[in-house]
Amino acid sequence: MLQKAFKEEALSRTQVFEWFAWFKIGEMSVEDHPHSGRPSTSCTAENVEKIREKINDDCRYTIDEISEATGVSWSSCQWILTMDLNMRQVAAKFVPRLFTQDQKNTHLTLCQELKNQIESDPNFLSKVITDDES
Repeated sequence: MLQKAFKEEALSRTQVFEWFAWFKIGEMSVEDHPHSGRPSTSCTAENVEKIREKINDDCRYTIDEISEATGVSWSSCQWILTMDLNMRQVAAKFVPRLFTQDQKNTHLTLCQELKNQIESDPNFLSKVITDDES
């Protein structure tokens, strides 16, 4: 009857029987009790400090690089960075850090051409259309 009345929001038959058994023995709380579980072995203060030092050295490290350098698993590194150190990844490594001389010359030429076009046509930038990946 509960499932007909409340559809997906109703407790399952098994859950109703479990709660009934708990209430029958006098347990009136419906809150979860703390469980003993396997303690976390990777999210320790020592590992948090190792990862903090690595990020302070160079914030462009990837999680893979940090994991390899510190010996902490990838998922634990991600957890420590996001939850313990309250960090998030922002666009990284989109541009090569070191340009070749040809790349530098190409960039310089393109920038000079754009500058000349802007100087010759003040409305040039109003004709530019931008878009993103989506």
